[in-house]
Amino acid sequence: MLVSARQVVSDQGQEARELRAPGNAGRNTQVPDGVLAATDDDWQVNLDANLLSVVRLDRTLVPHLTDQGHGAVVHVSSNAARFPQPNGAPYAAAKAALNAYSKSLALACGPHGVRVTAVMPGVIETDAVKAGLRQAAERTGRDLDIIHKEFHQRLAAPLGRPGQPEEAAELIAFLPSPRASYLTGIAVSVDGGILPTL
Repeated sequence: MLVSARQVVSDQGQEARELRAPGNAGRNTQVPDGVLAATDDDWQVNLDANLLSVVRLDRTLVPHLTDQGHGAVVHVSSNAARFPQPNGAPYAAAKAALNAYSKSLALACGPHGVRVTAVMPGVIETDAVKAGLRQAAERTGRDLDIIHKEFHQRLAAPLGRPGQPEEAAELIAFLPSPRASYLTGIAVSVDGGILPTL
């Protein structure tokens, strides 16, 4: 990933408002038997993919933003950071750590004109989610439309549906824009109101 980060800096040149880097992907290793069944490897995989990869990327990219005196960083976290489930504790803990890191980075970078925010998507109906629903239909022999409807009902989201990738992307695109110039050090949910906390 560091090679990619260095290439992004090289490709975008010295003066960049924000640096958009490839490879910002997380990983959610599920532990069906619950939090105490999570192995050291489950914890390490989630910390590496969801926290340490971001820290490593930032170490390469953020100094270019602080040197030029302006810019924005947007980390992709998860609502799991604030609403962890027993079978996803390593993932939730890594995302909570990412939120804390984002806040710390915002405090460090603010005096240099660089803003740092985090986005916490809830359940987003990505291609991977759709594939999982199709696999469930195939595995159980049930109708895909019924499984899809049950999936929506289980969410219990006030808007009655999961989010679409474009809805999360709109927030991610907004945060580094000039319209968000006074936002830093925050983690924003995009979850259709499903998070049961303030």
